[in-house]
Amino acid sequence: MKRAIAFLILFIPGALAAYGIKIMRDMVFGISQFPFPALWVQFLVGLLLTIGGIGFIAGFVLHRDRKKEKVQTRFKV
Repeated sequence: MKRAIAFLILFIPGALAAYGIKIMRDMVFGISQFPFPALWVQFLVGLLLTIGGIGFIAGFVLHRDRKKEKVQTRFKV
């Protein structure tokens, strides 16, 4: 059960990051998505979703590795 919950916790930010990459790609090709009034807003939201999703996953993995003491000394706090 713990693995399923951990998978869901990682799946949602991963899906948001993938959607962020998709809307940034659409902006490059000039395809406007519905809720965004301008292409630059679409790119900015996509960038924030991508950075946020990848950052959440990286923080989750770092927290897990700190608990198991599998990190280098410079990452131990």
